[in-house]
Amino acid sequence: MLFTSEQVSWGHPDKICDQIADAVVTDCLRNDRASLVAIECMIKEYQIIIAGEVTSRHTPDYDALVRNVLEWIGLENVGSYNVTTHITRQSRDIAAGVDHGGAGDQGMMFGYATDETPELLPVPFALATRALEMLRCLEHPFLLPDAKSQVTYDYSAKRIDTFLISTQHREEVSVESIRPVVEAAMGLAAEQYGLNGDFRALVNPTGRFVIGSSFADTGVTGRKIVADSYGGMCRHGGGAFSGKDPTKLDRSGAYMARKIACDIVRGGLAKRCEVQLAYAIWIAEPVSVSVCCFGTNRVPIPTIECRIRSQYDLTPGGIIEALCLLDVDYNRVSAYGHFGKAELPWER
Repeated sequence: MLFTSEQVSWGHPDKICDQIADAVVTDCLRNDRASLVAIECMIKEYQIIIAGEVTSRHTPDYDALVRNVLEWIGLENVGSYNVTTHITRQSRDIAAGVDHGGAGDQGMMFGYATDETPELLPVPFALATRALEMLRCLEHPFLLPDAKSQVTYDYSAKRIDTFLISTQHREEVSVESIRPVVEAAMGLAAEQYGLNGDFRALVNPTGRFVIGSSFADTGVTGRKIVADSYGGMCRHGGGAFSGKDPTKLDRSGAYMARKIACDIVRGGLAKRCEVQLAYAIWIAEPVSVSVCCFGTNRVPIPTIECRIRSQYDLTPGGIIEALCLLDVDYNRVSAYGHFGKAELPWER
């Protein structure tokens, strides 16, 4: 069985927007832990629009936050970007549910874990992510920040079938010049996971990739939820993560669902696990908790679901407290995935 997952780098235009949005969230929570934030960002060429709702005693310096993100990514001509903001306070109707201790909105979230990698992530997704992280760490002078990876994995043969990376590069260099660098990152990623190196390697199949980031495409917050989570291996909830403070269950509920799925797999109750939580506005407890173990469970599913209800506080406030979500640096998750990073509280 072939299955394909993809990842994008921090220089991808959608990821630039996610990183700006999460920089705002982190800045607000550091200065006012009661901040309520729902921020969207859009970028096209040198124009950046930040819109949404912020209710906080702190007023972010949006220009400075944007500049820090762009410099961190390594984009050029940072001083040429123009930032426009359209910010209001949170709706009173939403705030009423949050203040009451309930969910601020209806919604359903999924968490997933599998024992096929140490990070409890699907093999093709872990590989696609690791290879791009390696390219980033190289800081190779030929390469620029925008890149995408894709891995096709043969689950029947337990081997990599195809490894694809398209990466932006400087105008004066050819694809042949960057190919050894990129293929080395692919090979090292495969080696780290104990997998074959004789896969089909594709590097910039269209040829030149000189124009990238916001000059090639428009970026929008929340458009890479598959790359943020599990590479398409499991189902997804209706909301994105970045740009939202942890009172928004699109984010915190997905983190708790991942935590539960990891605990089930680590505890030996199943080899693969998908957890769904669902909420109704104003109501604190989830309206449903559902578990799917794809036939790998060692105890009955109803037993697992009962344990979840009894062992975890699944109210919005309980999730925030259990996972210390007011203290998380969300800049750490706005690129290269929200899961699989050992230092994060929902991964422990």
